[in-house]
Amino acid sequence: MTWILPENSQLSFEGLSTPLHVLKGLGSGSQGQVYEVELAGERLALKWYLPACIARDRQLESRLAAAIGATAPSASFLWPIALLRPTAATQAQLRCRESGFGYLMGLRPPGFVGAIEHYGGRVDLELRQVLRACLELTDAFHALHSRGLCYKDISLGNLFLEPSSGRILICDNDNVDVDGRDLGSVLGTPGFIAPEILMGRARPGANSDLHSLAVLIFRLLTRHDPFRGALEREIRCLDEPARRRLYGEDPVFIFDSEDQRNRPDPELHPAPLVTWPIYPRELQALFLQTFGPGLREPGRRALTGQWQEALSRTLDRRQLCPSCGQENFPAIGADAPAAPSCWNCGTVLPPPLELELPCARVVAATGTTLHRHHLDPLQPPQWDAPFAEVVAHPSDPQLLGLRNASGSDWEVTLLQGRQITVAPGMSCNLAALRELHTDGGVIRVRR
Repeated sequence: MTWILPENSQLSFEGLSTPLHVLKGLGSGSQGQVYEVELAGERLALKWYLPACIARDRQLESRLAAAIGATAPSASFLWPIALLRPTAATQAQLRCRESGFGYLMGLRPPGFVGAIEHYGGRVDLELRQVLRACLELTDAFHALHSRGLCYKDISLGNLFLEPSSGRILICDNDNVDVDGRDLGSVLGTPGFIAPEILMGRARPGANSDLHSLAVLIFRLLTRHDPFRGALEREIRCLDEPARRRLYGEDPVFIFDSEDQRNRPDPELHPAPLVTWPIYPRELQALFLQTFGPGLREPGRRALTGQWQEALSRTLDRRQLCPSCGQENFPAIGADAPAAPSCWNCGTVLPPPLELELPCARVVAATGTTLHRHHLDPLQPPQWDAPFAEVVAHPSDPQLLGLRNASGSDWEVTLLQGRQITVAPGMSCNLAALRELHTDGGVIRVRR
């Protein structure tokens, strides 16, 4: 690959008091090239635009300037922090006739991989971590939309995941714009574009973001495209006319509750037939809503807040199969079957041990974490800072304990009435526990 900015070079830019050290190229796309750079001892990422992109999108620089003047909606965005234009000396060094520009942003930390790696089955994530990634995704876009902004190009290519935690990072935030402002040339990524955008009936905005967000969540959860089913067999070549028919003219969700023309083919599409039944009806209903009436009526698409609630409740009901160890998310309440069984091996799941918190009922399973939003409804989900964690006994995985991950003591009442204190870092046996008092509220064990 030919890099516009030479690797291992020192370049000067307007507004910078010291030269920028271009360490190496990281990758390229249709808009430009991304580099790892160093400025005053700090490692950052630099996106440098191709001349064709600048010529095509005349509003690009003004959008960037507006984003840089504002703070990131959440920590999940690799937000632009500085606009860079080359000095005359750098322009001469690069032998450019026209002055280009780029922007600095935070460097993706080690351990994060492209979401496309998970979608392609090249990275293994626990279902818990995939759901957490989806929840962080909806949190991020809820924050973005709450500011009156839209993203325009939600896709697998703009998302990075940390497999060990489910944390996410969203890149390419130069597409972000004020919702309703018809500027820029970005329409979205094929397969994610809302039907009304693909067919030219509307311009990208928050409503089309909701469609693209649902597509991305579905792909993360099932590793499959929500519109590629039996109708795909009639397509010999997935060219532009075929894409318009499949995603715009006559899109049919593969699990549409009324239209069964596009059901997954067991030979061509085995993944969704396995993964779709894993998730509770409450979560499935949001896809049926968005990919049903929401395809033709954008105002009926599931909102970010609905996704937040459904994903959070799904995580809270996670239960491990005692036979194969697979993660299950059995329904509760009126939808609960009399004897739920493991989707993987068919073993009947035992009645779960539940933790009743002020704002949730959480199934106790190894690896389950409790967070401040379980105690206080005004607290946003923060998956990297649990105050408690369900842990297995070192010699008996079926024996569960609750580890104090907070900074204060817990006052614990055991079943026989005796009270003990559990210090930070210590655990108590859930089988013997009746309730415990934390600095944020009371947790009761329901059997």
